[in-house]
Amino acid sequence: MDDLETLKARVKQLNARATTLKMNLHDLSEELPNGWENIPDLAAQAFDAYRSLAEARRALTQAGG
Repeated sequence: MDDLETLKARVKQLNARATTLKMNLHDLSEELPNGWENIPDLAAQAFDAYRSLAEARRALTQAGG
């Protein structure tokens, strides 16, 4: 059961990070063309965050959570 709680906490943490990066990407898009050079880095961070979140959600589902 402890592992399940750990997975739930991890999903919650990753979800918060992914949401923050999504909002940062949205904010950047509203400021264009200013800051255009930050697009690749921020997009890569958001991509990685959502990939990690998907993997954690999959692990939680497999663990019965």
